[in-house]
Amino acid sequence: MNLKDYIAAIPDFPKEGILFRDITPLMLDGNAYRHAAEAFTQYARDKEATLIVGPEARGFIFGCPVATNLGIGFAPVRKPNKLPRPAVKVSYELEYGSNELCLHADAVKPGDKVLIVDDLLATGGTMVATIELVEKLGGEVVGLAFLIELADLKGRDKLTGHDILTLITY
Repeated sequence: MNLKDYIAAIPDFPKEGILFRDITPLMLDGNAYRHAAEAFTQYARDKEATLIVGPEARGFIFGCPVATNLGIGFAPVRKPNKLPRPAVKVSYELEYGSNELCLHADAVKPGDKVLIVDDLLATGGTMVATIELVEKLGGEVVGLAFLIELADLKGRDKLTGHDILTLITY
């Protein structure tokens, strides 16, 4: 199945000069969505993952089916003030400014083999921060899985030393 057939290209969104890759057509097609989830599930199985982690919000969309398929847990990475229990936090730089990501302090146990799943690898900043959160709690990141990689933004360069699966590359 060619998953690119299920990605819409939206010019000038959210601002002029940006070509936005819209994943919602893929999500609307049950067969395409299942195909992506099964590819991620097989990757997680091959990596012997014991926990799936996904950054909000689209990491939830692809990470939760993988966790369900494998009968293992899913831990959400959220923006500040979204998690109700004690959390670890990490700050990271954006093109203009900074942001912070959080993970429940008890979400990852030392020795957990963690697969991080997200929809998009662009500049890599969110993923670097998510890896740092997992490692702060003693987890081992066994792989990174993305639906789409925007290769020209070179996010992969920030993730050296990590095994990466991408289903679509632009």
